[in-house]
Amino acid sequence: MRQQQTWLIIWLKKGLPFRDSHEVVARAVRLAEEQQRELSELPLDILQSFSGLIEEDVYQVLSPEGSLLARNHIGGTAPAQVRAQVARWRQYLQAV
Repeated sequence: MRQQQTWLIIWLKKGLPFRDSHEVVARAVRLAEEQQRELSELPLDILQSFSGLIEEDVYQVLSPEGSLLARNHIGGTAPAQVRAQVARWRQYLQAV
């Protein structure tokens, strides 16, 4: 669940100060733990009760696939970035 917490915080930072988004995530995590659920298993209306900025696309960052895709930067886990790193290292190893 820690990975999901991190991504939910990042996602909420789109429109909330970090401190506020951290509080929203803490409340959501607390509820998920009390109900013995993952964050992605909480219904949308429950998540929205923590912040009006939460919309249906929140589930994209709460899924394992969404988490991977969201890290689309150099060294990130998005498939395009992984392919770029593999190509870069292949080129390097051929030159050595």
